[in-house]
Amino acid sequence: MSKVEVALSIRANLGECPRWDEKEQVLYWVDINACQLHRLDPKTGRDEYLQFDEEIGCFALREKGGFILAMRNGYFTLDGWNTNRMFICDPEEGLDKNRFNDGRCDAMGRLWAGSVYPPKDHGGASIYSLTGEGVATKWIDNLLTANGIAFSLDNRALYYADTPSHAIQVCDFDIEQGEVSNCRVFHQFPHGEGRPDGAAVDSEGYYWTALYEGQRVVRLNPKGEIVQEIAVPARCPTMVAFGDEDLKTLYITSVGNRSEEELQKFPESGSVFKVRVDVAGTTENRFVG
Repeated sequence: MSKVEVALSIRANLGECPRWDEKEQVLYWVDINACQLHRLDPKTGRDEYLQFDEEIGCFALREKGGFILAMRNGYFTLDGWNTNRMFICDPEEGLDKNRFNDGRCDAMGRLWAGSVYPPKDHGGASIYSLTGEGVATKWIDNLLTANGIAFSLDNRALYYADTPSHAIQVCDFDIEQGEVSNCRVFHQFPHGEGRPDGAAVDSEGYYWTALYEGQRVVRLNPKGEIVQEIAVPARCPTMVAFGDEDLKTLYITSVGNRSEEELQKFPESGSVFKVRVDVAGTTENRFVG
């Protein structure tokens, strides 16, 4: 097993949503609370970012170039790096305590993104799909923190986690119609050992998730059984992405906004980590709009 290394030493407040661009051979990622979209070139170590005036929960690359952003106040597009942001829609308009959180595109180019409801006094968060025509549809609700959205290789299953529940769910997925149904528990983690956060599926169809406050990432087979665990030198890893030319480097974002005691124990918290793995990932789908 390869050793987990630091790909970028940085104290990100809430590092999230690493996304490999196979065309540019760079890693994009966000610092949600700092309202930043970052671009890391692993070969040079250079990291640069765009600064926004609201949180960016997740994003995806677009087929025509640029980005689709899911932010506090809805969906936006960028035609390229450091271009003007264009508003699409806000399916949670009026829900002032919510913001978008985790998401990714399906094989038809729709963006699936979920929100987070920080008060957590009821299930105020949801998961939506967004078509290339700009139509947003709610599919799953009554959540606290939507995370871990990913798809099976045959496009017949959608995975997600409601992080505070410590559970990953799997739903039947109709790729042609873009519909989800029959959601049930894929894996239930015990309380107190880390909560499932962001995720990715590898080229064998196995689901990888970062365990927030669990100091590790885990790989689960299609039956929902843990088959591999990798310790991370941060208590709060947040999400994984497969990168580099062979898609066999697993990049891991993390949280740096932690207690001084924890930061003394894990001084690289907030960094982007990397580790070589045996099974490659898959190329991320791009947004069609």
